[in-house]
Amino acid sequence: MSPEFILIIFLAYTLLLFAISWFTSRKANNETFFIGNRVSPWYIVAYGMIGASLSGVTFISIPGDVGSTQFSYMMIVFGYLFGYFIIANVLLPLYYKLQLTSIYTYLDKRFGFWSYKTGAFYFLLSRIIGASFRMFLVVNVLQLFVFDKWGVPFGITVAIFILLIILYTFKGGIKTIVWTDTLQTTFMLLAVVITIILITKDLNTNFKDLMATVFDSKFSKMIFYEDWNDKRHFVKQFFSGIFITIVMTGLDQDMMQKNLTCRNLKDAKKNMYWMSASLVPANFLFLILGAILYVYANTKGIFISSTTDNLFPTIALNHLGPFAGIVFLIGLISAAYSSADSALTSLTTSFSVDFLNLPNRKNLTEKQKIRVRYLVHFAIATVLLLVIVWFRAINDQSVIQKLFRVAGYTYGPLLGLFAFGLFTKFKLRDKLVPVISIISPAICYILNNNSKEWFNGYEFGFELLIVNGIFTFLGLLLISRKLLRKN
Repeated sequence: MSPEFILIIFLAYTLLLFAISWFTSRKANNETFFIGNRVSPWYIVAYGMIGASLSGVTFISIPGDVGSTQFSYMMIVFGYLFGYFIIANVLLPLYYKLQLTSIYTYLDKRFGFWSYKTGAFYFLLSRIIGASFRMFLVVNVLQLFVFDKWGVPFGITVAIFILLIILYTFKGGIKTIVWTDTLQTTFMLLAVVITIILITKDLNTNFKDLMATVFDSKFSKMIFYEDWNDKRHFVKQFFSGIFITIVMTGLDQDMMQKNLTCRNLKDAKKNMYWMSASLVPANFLFLILGAILYVYANTKGIFISSTTDNLFPTIALNHLGPFAGIVFLIGLISAAYSSADSALTSLTTSFSVDFLNLPNRKNLTEKQKIRVRYLVHFAIATVLLLVIVWFRAINDQSVIQKLFRVAGYTYGPLLGLFAFGLFTKFKLRDKLVPVISIISPAICYILNNNSKEWFNGYEFGFELLIVNGIFTFLGLLLISRKLLRKN
């Protein structure tokens, strides 16, 4: 494929997003941007959230990780189901009862100013690093396989990409995202299905025989139980999945903002149940794709680099023909937009509501509030641009992965804070909450780096998030004051 043809594909897809943005942003105001006027159909939100949950990391990394983790990731996915059930029956009723725009406002109502700002700060930090990592992962593939051929600097590629996202989200906000996510979910899943079909044809086999090969191979092992120290152990994976879902969906403004656009709590719950059920086959499909890619590479003698993130793009763009390349690129572009647009919108919402208190500013007119929101939107986009370019400058995948994991640590204080608020009736010495929320992730970081030496070869996986939440909870218990009086 010529770079010009690739550019046409990119622009055509982008125009589709702009068309959706035009329809959804007419007569938009700040309420439209922040909560979509609470009129989103639950089934549209549910379908779109599949793509948002999968993101560019799933599209690029999960298939490549099959080489080292096999199908063990499904244990995490099964844990997701229980996590979503908790969100639907514990967190969503709370958010709708309080009519929240930013979910971190709950911490203000429950504990006070410093707890509120700590929760909002950790979301901003986590989401900026996490969203930047996801965008970097996808845009870097586009750069390596496409834009480097034109000699376009990486910074320019990222700047153009983010500018396009700004243009189609800055007015309609979350209302636009709810509808564009449906398009992106569709193309991401289609890219996987079509790639599997093309590989099946290229191997001169049928789907049934190919599946037999996959499930007879080492890649299909799902349950690891032999070694408790193994981070793939199914018990650790399952419980990690529960808590990953609670914190990275239920306590994450990015994901919950879409749920809060539903008409009522009943619709929001239906959205959560259907979306969680759909994620099981969707994630399994990506794992099957990963195994098929490895089978294909082994059959064709294709070199697999140590950077397994390149497995899918290498085969799709270099070995399956032009049509496969087009399909992959559309899926990749969908994943890139899906990772970026809702993150930018939720970060803008959180900063505007949690730090500027924009909706309640009586000294500003509606037009002035919209102007301030625009400035925040552009400022957040600039920060994301700088972080992504910094990732590229580091040029060390292991360092970037560690930064991504550090961002994951910062969800621990959110888990501890919300759990303490929901399951105890204690007040807190509010000013000390930031101190506890710094100490807990720091302890977890030290534990993770020394676990093999200190704990007889034990390796932490995602369960470190649970440990982080427990440390935060215990720390909050130490600074608690007295029982709240019952109303």
